[in-house]
Amino acid sequence: MRFVKTFSLLLSLSAAFTSAGTWALPTDREQPIRVQADSAELDDKQGVAVYRGGVVITQGSLKITGDTVTITQTPQGDIDVFTAVGKPAYYEQKPAADKQLVQAYGLTIQYYASNERIVLIDQAKVIQEGNTFEGEKIVYDTKRQIVNAGRANGTSITSPRPRIDMVIQPKSKPAEQQAQ
Repeated sequence: MRFVKTFSLLLSLSAAFTSAGTWALPTDREQPIRVQADSAELDDKQGVAVYRGGVVITQGSLKITGDTVTITQTPQGDIDVFTAVGKPAYYEQKPAADKQLVQAYGLTIQYYASNERIVLIDQAKVIQEGNTFEGEKIVYDTKRQIVNAGRANGTSITSPRPRIDMVIQPKSKPAEQQAQ
C-alpha cells in the first residue's frame, strides 16, 4: 500500500465531511479529521477503507461512531459513500454556534457525499432542536434540509415499524409576546 494513495483517501474523507455544510459549524471544515479504531484495512486499488472496532471519527463538532465504518471512493478519488454500522451507529454535528447538536442513530448510517444525503436504516432516529423523527428508514437531504421517513422496503429490519413517529416541538414565542 502506498502512502500517497492512503493520504488521498484521507483528504477525500475530509472533503466528504466538509460538504455537509448545512449541518456543520463553519469552523468544522477547518478542523483536522481524527479516526480511531481497533483496526484499519485500506485497499488503494479498490478505493475502500474499512475501520473496525469501536470506530470514532471526529472533525470539529462532527462525530460518527460505529462498530465498523467503510469508506468507498469514486475512480477519481473522491469519497462516494461512507457506511457506519453499529448497535446503533451514531452521527452528531452542531449546525451553528447557537444551535443544539443534531443527533442521528441507526443500525446502518450511510452518507452519500455527491448529493449530501444521509440515510439511516433500521431503528432510525433523528433528533434536532427537540424534534424527533423515528422509523425504519430516514433519509435526510442536508442541502435542502428535507427529512423523509418511512418503511425500509427491500431491507431486512430487526424491529419492524409500520408507521413513523414524529414529535415536533412548538415554536418558542419571543419574551415580549409572552408578557402581553
